[in-house]
Amino acid sequence: MKLLNKAHFSEYGVNPDVVATAPGRFHLIGENTWFFKDKTLSMAVALPVYVGISRREDSSAHFYFAQLNDRKKSSVTSLKYKKEDRWANALKAVIYGFSSGGYELGGMDITVYSEILPSAGFGITTAIKVAAAKAIWELFSLNCDDVKLIQVIERANKIFLQQVNHNADNFSALFAKKGNFIVTNYSKNSWDLIPFDFSDKHIFLVDAKVPRYELWNRENLYEPQNALVLGDLRETKPNVYGGWQYINNVTDINEELSVVGEDTKRKLLCVMREHQDVLDAINACQKNDFMHFARAVNHSHESLRDYFNLSCPEIDWILKRVNELEPKLEFIRNPVTCGRLTGKGFGRCLYAFIREQDIEPFKQKLAEYERIFGFKPDCYEVHSSDGAKVLKD
Repeated sequence: MKLLNKAHFSEYGVNPDVVATAPGRFHLIGENTWFFKDKTLSMAVALPVYVGISRREDSSAHFYFAQLNDRKKSSVTSLKYKKEDRWANALKAVIYGFSSGGYELGGMDITVYSEILPSAGFGITTAIKVAAAKAIWELFSLNCDDVKLIQVIERANKIFLQQVNHNADNFSALFAKKGNFIVTNYSKNSWDLIPFDFSDKHIFLVDAKVPRYELWNRENLYEPQNALVLGDLRETKPNVYGGWQYINNVTDINEELSVVGEDTKRKLLCVMREHQDVLDAINACQKNDFMHFARAVNHSHESLRDYFNLSCPEIDWILKRVNELEPKLEFIRNPVTCGRLTGKGFGRCLYAFIREQDIEPFKQKLAEYERIFGFKPDCYEVHSSDGAKVLKD
């Protein structure tokens, strides 16, 4: 916060009137299944974004990103999306989200401070939006509860940015609690906290630095008829988290999926597998059972790799090394480590849960990865975090 205040004063000559912060995040399982009203398991992490705002006397909005030393300008009353404004579009979108909802705003000077840049992923862009929304809400004393704040961000995403609004992103940044995963239930538009206690494990996020690219056309999958097909494969299960799961009768599954092409069939099977992996991971957390949690995570990555075609040799190489940190063969079905690709679509990032004694060998493997593939990865040890909040002096 002190560094944010210093940057804001250096840029604008005044201290911020309000400072808010929001955490980074990553999705453990299920981030590609939102269209089918399934579930996403996520974790907010202590990679904080800070947003400081002070009032202006006019209706202008000035934006400054400290780490980028980049500045943008706009008007609160005539906001326009500009491709070249990149990170500042997230701030303009939030202002639009308020003003389009009937909230009256004045001019403002805004500073963003984040050690992790938006290009790395890890939910930094969402954190900028959520921290800005919290700060604007506080600065102008708006009558805006959590439900309305979610609506502000939804308008920002859907209308101003014209992109899909992923509730799992927003819920993770707003409502997370330390020591908990957060599960988003898209069928009910709700969220829940899932406590976990894997105290003997360390969590690492890795940006593998491989080029980002699309490996499949998601629009061919995200079509209403495919959602209807999967809907017919659901069955009510009162004793299961969320109250339902996909059927597991292979004959019935093949019959229902016979109406789609082979490529679509594989991806729909992946959606079904992902939902079960979310349920298995939640059940394992509730029992403090890392072995079954790790199985769910590793199984999910196999599904993304083999059914969704969403991995690549570089990331698969790192994750194979993660699973080889325990060389004893009897541990194959009783894993003490796990890892998975993370990010909607192909995000070039992965996460890993490993033991303390595996940290140095893991970092040595990342150095070996750089020598083999020529990409220098960024590696961050992360811890669970609370959601967004306004900071007080």
